Amino acid sequence: MIVRIMGEGQVKLADSHFTELNKLDDDLLAQMEEGDEDGFRRTLGALLDAVRRLGEPLPDDSLEPSELILPSPDASLNEVREMLSDDGLIPG
Repeated sequence: MIVRIMGEGQVKLADSHFTELNKLDDDLLAQMEEGDEDGFRRTLGALLDAVRRLGEPLPDDSLEPSELILPSPDASLNEVREMLSDDGLIPG
């Protein structure tokens, strides 16, 4: 799966990593619902770090369609809330 982090670029992630990412996504959704800004910031950072660590960066000149788009690290709680589906940022 191709994942874009807004403002950074794209990475290719194996489907096998989505269990770990979904756990972080669930935590992020819960913190957003509680209005826990500090927890939200920590978990968003952990989610993006996991994508960077587990994924293989695509070249900057690559233009692949992104199957998943994640917010930038400095996105506000309200900006991320607007990006959410019922499943969170990561479907499933």
